[in-house]
Amino acid sequence: MSGAAFFQAVQDRVPQSVLLEVGSAVAEAEEVLRAEVGSHVATVKGCGEQTLLGGGKRLRPALAVIAARATGLPFDRDKVVHVGAALEMIHMATLVHDDVIDGAQTRRGRPTASAVYGATAAVLSGDVLLARAMGLLATHSDIGIIQLVSRAVVELAEGEVREIECRGDIALSEEDHIGVLRMKTAAFIECCCRTGARMAGADRAVYDALGEYGHNLGLAFQVVDDLLDFRGDQAKTGKPQATDFREGQATLPLIYLMPSLSDDESRFAADKFGNGVTDDEVRTLVSWMAERGAFDAASDRAEQFVAHAVKALSALPPSDDRVLLETVARFVVEREA
Repeated sequence: MSGAAFFQAVQDRVPQSVLLEVGSAVAEAEEVLRAEVGSHVATVKGCGEQTLLGGGKRLRPALAVIAARATGLPFDRDKVVHVGAALEMIHMATLVHDDVIDGAQTRRGRPTASAVYGATAAVLSGDVLLARAMGLLATHSDIGIIQLVSRAVVELAEGEVREIECRGDIALSEEDHIGVLRMKTAAFIECCCRTGARMAGADRAVYDALGEYGHNLGLAFQVVDDLLDFRGDQAKTGKPQATDFREGQATLPLIYLMPSLSDDESRFAADKFGNGVTDDEVRTLVSWMAERGAFDAASDRAEQFVAHAVKALSALPPSDDRVLLETVARFVVEREA
């Protein structure tokens, strides 16, 4: 679901003034990003701008801002905006590095930085983004926030490595896959929410509630990504269908499909897993997933994570911002890219 569609859908639940205030803060974070990707080194500037122009939902700065607001406590808006921008820069850097690792030529329908400038330049420019993010954190937050973000980045990176360790394992368990998602995605979304809570001076109960919300939101978000990889509209996702399967990465739709396959079908799937599957063969796998309940099971799992996220918010004071967080969680499972 696009940002415009989301904001149109929540207008009946959240006052326009709240949406405008959050939107204004995210726009300010975007301006910080534009300033920070600049460089006197042309290639570094080009890689940063190429990644920035790829767009994205800017979910991380939005969550930091909404989480701070949802505490009901006063906070320094400018600092939260800058820290939110730092969180988004870290995310951008991981995307640059991921595209190099995966050999991706496009992201969201645009050429990746590595496709335009080469892998080496992209990796080094991603490092620049990480360093600049640390600079923003040092300037606009405190040691507690820096430690929180640092731990989350370590977990994110270790999750990416753990995912590589799992590559090629078509018998990967649901537990192991969810464990990877907790590390590589959920931990950082959790960090964004905890950051907003901490910058508002929230007490431990609210701080942990927003962390629990963010963690489950991140899991739901990634499970929906797993689904979109197989059944999403390529024009909207901006990447080839079944990219994970083509790379030998088992995700929930495949994990749920495997027990329903016959011996011959299992051998077929194993032979093609990460090993030159054709578009027609992908369509066969996708039809099996649809017919045998794998998509429904993965959708149900995403809904479970959303329910946990919304339940966690009960520890927060009632507010329009809390409703906005609830709505964000519910719409995660309805997005199309």
